[in-house]
Amino acid sequence: MSLLRFAGAGLDPSIWVPHYLPHWSSRAGTRATYTVSGGELRLSIPVDQPLWAEGIHPTPLRVSGIQSASFSGPVGSTIGGQPFLPGQTVREEQPEFWGYTPLYGHLAIRMRAVLSPRSMVSFWLAGVEDRPERSAEICVMEVFGTAPHDFGMGLHAFRDPAVTEEWGTVTLPADVADFHTYAVDWRPGSLAFSVDGEVVKRVAQSPDYPVQLEIAVFDFPDRAHLVPGGEIPVPELIVTEVTGS
Repeated sequence: MSLLRFAGAGLDPSIWVPHYLPHWSSRAGTRATYTVSGGELRLSIPVDQPLWAEGIHPTPLRVSGIQSASFSGPVGSTIGGQPFLPGQTVREEQPEFWGYTPLYGHLAIRMRAVLSPRSMVSFWLAGVEDRPERSAEICVMEVFGTAPHDFGMGLHAFRDPAVTEEWGTVTLPADVADFHTYAVDWRPGSLAFSVDGEVVKRVAQSPDYPVQLEIAVFDFPDRAHLVPGGEIPVPELIVTEVTGS
């Protein structure tokens, strides 16, 4: 099924939330900068976009991301997905939203990126974490501007004791600035990662619970020294299709 429906100037609200982990910050503080037009979703981080989770995240970070589910416990609880600090507590309670939470299948994205040495893009499938152990992450692709031909992919175990960490980078001739299709075939006990239909990595284990889809572009202000002349580039992630079957 097609998961990006380009209707008018917005995302399909029955599938996507245009925020990145708002429970650890707030909806106002995690709103993505994006446009939908001409059959494309463009996520970007303009120069004036504020820090994400300012004063909470241990390093300065800016993010524009969308996700296909969202929920949390009440303010002050530790119930929420993808914590980045020990014992992290919810700052803004989020209503339950399960837009698209597949269990197994073929998940794919067609995209390209505009990156600098201080930015990155990623497409990943995160365990819904309705229980802390259901937290493993299937990273379909992750690319930093400092290494644009090194594609991170694999399985992050996080708090799931049933799987082990099996993530790494695969160096490919593909240029992240051009459109490519990145996909995973997720089956019980196996993951097969592909780029433009060619399998480039296999993992002989997999999570056995639903996941939410996440698509995001990141900017790291503490890496400003890597960009000559003090310029603040605007990173972009341009997506033409996301599918699940």
